[in-house]
Amino acid sequence: MAEVTFTFSELTCGYVTDYRGSRFTLTTLDGRTAVIHLTETTCAQLLRNLGEPYLDVTGELQRYLRPGALVFAYGPVYPDAGGLRFQADKLVFTGEGEVPFRFDEPGWWTGQLTELARFQRRCQFGEGPIDFADYRTEIRPGGHKSPSSVQETDTLSRMVYGMASAYMLTGDEDFLEVAERGARYLHDHMRFFDEAAGLVYWYHGIDVGPSTERKLFASEFGDDYRAIPAYEQIYALVGLAQTYRITGDPVIRADIDGTVRLFEEHFRDPRLGGYYSHIDPVTLSPHHDSLGPNHSRKNWNSVGDHAPAYLINLYLATGEDRYRRMLEHTFDMIVTHMPDRTPGAGPFVNERFHADWTPDHTWGWQQNRAVVGHNLKIAWNLTRMHSVLPKREYAHLARTLARTLPAHGRDGQRGGWYDVLQREANGGRHDFAWHDRKTWWQQEQAILAYLILAGTHPTTPGATGGGQAQGQEQGRREAEQWLRHAQEASAFYNAFFLDHDEGSVHFTVLAQGIPFLFGNERLKGSHAMAMYHKAELCYLAEVYTRLLLRQESVDLWFKPHPDADFPGRLLRVAPDLLPAGRIRLEHVLIDGAPYHAFDADALTVTLPDTAHRVTVKVRLTPTPAMPAAAVAAAAGAGGARGGRPVYEANTPAWTRS
Repeated sequence: MAEVTFTFSELTCGYVTDYRGSRFTLTTLDGRTAVIHLTETTCAQLLRNLGEPYLDVTGELQRYLRPGALVFAYGPVYPDAGGLRFQADKLVFTGEGEVPFRFDEPGWWTGQLTELARFQRRCQFGEGPIDFADYRTEIRPGGHKSPSSVQETDTLSRMVYGMASAYMLTGDEDFLEVAERGARYLHDHMRFFDEAAGLVYWYHGIDVGPSTERKLFASEFGDDYRAIPAYEQIYALVGLAQTYRITGDPVIRADIDGTVRLFEEHFRDPRLGGYYSHIDPVTLSPHHDSLGPNHSRKNWNSVGDHAPAYLINLYLATGEDRYRRMLEHTFDMIVTHMPDRTPGAGPFVNERFHADWTPDHTWGWQQNRAVVGHNLKIAWNLTRMHSVLPKREYAHLARTLARTLPAHGRDGQRGGWYDVLQREANGGRHDFAWHDRKTWWQQEQAILAYLILAGTHPTTPGATGGGQAQGQEQGRREAEQWLRHAQEASAFYNAFFLDHDEGSVHFTVLAQGIPFLFGNERLKGSHAMAMYHKAELCYLAEVYTRLLLRQESVDLWFKPHPDADFPGRLLRVAPDLLPAGRIRLEHVLIDGAPYHAFDADALTVTLPDTAHRVTVKVRLTPTPAMPAAAVAAAAGAGGARGGRPVYEANTPAWTRS
């Protein structure tokens, strides 16, 4: 063991076990004991949301340092004869009394999303009219736009997603206006329509001059330079799909369907399945030599990102089976090809592949490295899909990742989740690829993955091979552990990523939670960061926490057009892919008046025949949990393999009847 002979500053996170005036003892997230020494200058605060004032509790340590309280302690560490001595300069408490985690309070995440939306609106348009000609990709830390005149399609669409989600949770018309104007701007300025083929392509972006705009057709980003990457086309749809859920705008629907045809005709591999990561901008071939290292390649983004970015929301809005089959195919590809089944393999999936699905461990920056957030994202989205199409393979991979990732991707000393690790272990440890920093979006994946896993976990009799009581008890303990992971990740995110001085969320923090403000990672808006992940976290954390975990109702707002392109004139109001029977539609208001043409169990509202737009407010309420036996029966309804076969070679899932 290496001996430490110098002082340094450190963050320690854990649960209080004992408090004795000048010191307290805590148990870290990975089960170690740490003694934290207090001084006359130690200050303490209570966790606060965006828009809230500083909540000082320095004079109330006896009240907050109670057994079981989760606390972050930051300060200098001294090498003493008896070991390391931790001194607290600053304490952050996550809650108090009967509310140990403030982010579990109803409306916490809605309030945070409201502040994020106001920040974005103010940065881009001030307090005046909404004109997307003034939109810019780069936003400086204080909220000022950079001099760059480039508008990237993906970041604009991500802002549209955030504003649409903010409207769904708040009913604030200003947020919806931003979303709709942004969707129209995407259609008018950033879309290329191939009328003969019926295909829609999205420009990488446009360079806006005083009176002209220059289209940037191929990507300008280094990894994808001069190619059309699948993920840029995917994320061009993220805001459109969420806005379509609210409005049913037929123009948006046509743009989405045209892009889906692009994926099927030019990115899809009809023989071996999945989607190629890049196509040539002239030939539209994934096999053209101009693609260089992206020639004939598939990756996590080109296969897995369809679902969370737009496809789940498109299926929620329409209920159409063709989208469910496309979802099934993408998840079949994940469970079939991405787990590493070589002897002695670590916990992480493979992320990059050749055309024949052979793993590619030589590509660019990734090499044989794991992005922790992608593994968490797989666990989260497989759990969502399992609610619609129960397959044992989906549940198995999601739960295997959930069980194994914390030991490797989570920081057991400080809290939070790491960025990129080496997939091959070094003496049992997966080393950092470059650094031990933590990014905002990977915290999101951890929070949502463990929230939905905890909220949908079937405590099935005999599920673990023992008797009924043993199976239920083990299932209960596992669900509690996953909820604890979600709460600990939420605590780190809310304690250290929220920028209370300038607004919004930091891109990256050091392992100790200190903001990392260098290069592009200092920006609040960039090629890599807009409003999508922040808003998605707020929207779905509110939904999962209240409906699945706390048994509380949620209100959502919609505002369909008179000619809304919803199949059967049905407004589908399910907030996410959740287990059948877990929530009901309690009541509906249209323009403030009670409305009764709805199906409480199907979560649909039959829209009235009007010549004007109506505001639809719905209340969703949880139902009593399904009996364990009923959960078991539903999970096994598909037969021995739990549903359709994982993949039928040469028969893409979206073409099967």
